[in-house]
Amino acid sequence: MRKLIYGINMSLDGCCDHTKFSGGDHIEDYFRELLEGVDLVIYGRKTYELMVPFWPEVAQNQSMNEAGNAFAKVFSNLKRVLVSKTLHTVNDEHTTIINQNLKEEILKLKQQPGKAISTGGIALPSKLIEWGLIDEFHMVVHPLIVGQGRRLFTEMNLPENLGLKRIASKILSNGCVALQYERS
Repeated sequence: MRKLIYGINMSLDGCCDHTKFSGGDHIEDYFRELLEGVDLVIYGRKTYELMVPFWPEVAQNQSMNEAGNAFAKVFSNLKRVLVSKTLHTVNDEHTTIINQNLKEEILKLKQQPGKAISTGGIALPSKLIEWGLIDEFHMVVHPLIVGQGRRLFTEMNLPENLGLKRIASKILSNGCVALQYERS
């Protein structure tokens, strides 16, 4: 069965609002490397609209620095799934949409042959974690306390603690800490 990997940037106080901190080469390189090991990404509407069409346009125009362009190239070649109750069509040939039966549809995707699957954002991954569908967690913690913004996992209700095992940790040269865990 394919792994479902959750990746997110966050501040020390758990804020995941991308407008509160900058990415930079180190972050783009880290997530590019993560995406090189997957062939499908799954996003809710908010995260999808942050990523598409922005990154495919960067890939086409090569309009960023080397790290940004490399991330864009990897991202633009991935198959994408948009989970949305409100959007029923998108102008992107790489994207399919799931509007209902989310748990069953994700399980079907995990059972298909291929590389791992990646997801990001807050609301959708929270639901996937509740259902026990996330296999691996990649958290990049930025050395910031922002004091406001959307927080990680505030929308999640777990029946019991979810035990995790650390697989790896890495200190990026910009001061961020990349943490990698799997369900134990």
